Amino acid sequence: MSVIPTIRLSPLTRKRLQHFLRIRRARVALVLLAALFAVSLVSELLCNSRPLYMRVNGKRYLPFLQNLTLRDLAGEGADATRVNYHAFTASPAFTGNSRNRVLWAPVPYSPGDVVNAATLSAYRTVRVSVVPETRVGRFNLLPDGTVIRAEGCAPFFPGAARIDGARLDAHWTLPADVRASLAARFAGRAAPAQTFTLTHNAEPGLDARVTLPETAGAAVPPASARLMFRQTSTPDLPLQLRFRRDTAGVVYPVTGRAWARIPAAHRPEILKLAAEAFAGTAPSARIAWKDRRAEVACALSEIAWPCPPVRGHWMGIDAAGRDVLSRVLYGMRTAMVFGLLLALWAMVFGVVIGSVQGYFGGWVDIMGQRLTEIWSALPFLYVMIFIGSALGRSFLLLLICYSLFNWIGISYYMRAEFLRLRSRTFVEAARCQGLSAPRIIFNHILPNALTPLITLFPFSLIGAIGSLAALDFLGFGMPPLTPSWGELLQQAQQFRWAWWLILFPSLALFSVMLLSVLIGEGLRDAFDPRQQTKME
Repeated sequence: MSVIPTIRLSPLTRKRLQHFLRIRRARVALVLLAALFAVSLVSELLCNSRPLYMRVNGKRYLPFLQNLTLRDLAGEGADATRVNYHAFTASPAFTGNSRNRVLWAPVPYSPGDVVNAATLSAYRTVRVSVVPETRVGRFNLLPDGTVIRAEGCAPFFPGAARIDGARLDAHWTLPADVRASLAARFAGRAAPAQTFTLTHNAEPGLDARVTLPETAGAAVPPASARLMFRQTSTPDLPLQLRFRRDTAGVVYPVTGRAWARIPAAHRPEILKLAAEAFAGTAPSARIAWKDRRAEVACALSEIAWPCPPVRGHWMGIDAAGRDVLSRVLYGMRTAMVFGLLLALWAMVFGVVIGSVQGYFGGWVDIMGQRLTEIWSALPFLYVMIFIGSALGRSFLLLLICYSLFNWIGISYYMRAEFLRLRSRTFVEAARCQGLSAPRIIFNHILPNALTPLITLFPFSLIGAIGSLAALDFLGFGMPPLTPSWGELLQQAQQFRWAWWLILFPSLALFSVMLLSVLIGEGLRDAFDPRQQTKME
């Protein structure tokens, strides 16, 4: 005789289940959501700073399950303090015995561990700015062609010991149109803004674009005319480069596209300056750049939090120096467990309240509805803020407080179902047989009123998970050290340039909600009593 009770499904339930399994998107969503939840339940095997297995001096340990001290591993001579497993496995006490073994989780970081920045020294970068020289100068010209008050004109007067006092036509060829424009200005006549191209007398290939500003007519001729010289070639844009150094000490560029714009002749000098910057200095220099000069400045960027994804931290590091992958994975378990418990509690409490109102009706229904309406009018967020300030923040407290408000919608649906079913023939027959009210409610009416309960469960789960993320985002949810998607999104609000703090928690939240919606739609279609018809 079997001691395990046999679960028998009614023909209608089996038909609905088969219909649900035929809906491919719902079936796949159910499998994926169950797999994600199962993975989150074994997060300690995937993300953990404590080893999964250790063999030390012939003894075997499971540190991820055991609370070990340093004395347990190193012997009676050691202190009975918490074990830093990363430091212990690198110490002579562990490496001195070749038979010692350690097995780490795929991600050797727990959600609360702060990453040692020294382990990421290979990802330090040197930022190098290259600002090519732009040749722009201006000066005043006297009527006799003498240059005065020159500013930034040295590139346009090569070889001149002194620019002020030099004659312009001694260095540059002045065409007739330039001389005519200057003569008009010195005569006090109005002239529009004009631009000319001049050629240097002694430097082949040295050209300049000269601009004469607009002038209005004047009764008294001006003492001088203002001229502006510019290079004729298009000026090179400033470049921003980043370099890293590998374990062998070789410096290499990270910004390949910008590095390709650096002339090959100038690359060794820039690499040399970047290598000096890795030593902790901030070198700068003025180097040759094509046919002119360029200012180069270097700055070492140390590892800072938050840090973008790097090898070993595939989802990056948050603002507190903790691994984002482990926090997203543990946060999924927190969200799913909270959502399932809250949805189950809401279902149970809502079923009890709604069934009692719908079955008895009359003054019980009226009083229940008025109390429900008063309770639903309470400001939930203010209540949560008050309770959190008075009693603190914890998983259990948040679950209890939120569940006190989350049953109201379910009670409305169950009340309507019981009002519809209480006048049916099978209920009247049960009353005639003398069955008690609780037995009629839970054994006869409730099995026929489960359709809205089952179809609303995935959507109630979505609401619970979204509410938890929203409360954590606002700072009224889980305690600070608890892994949470909302807490990561709240960090992203502060560090908006940290795209990984936005992308990965949002992607996890979106995936869980999307899968739950697909399951809910599949259940709604499977439990739809209307037969599907096809128009011919």
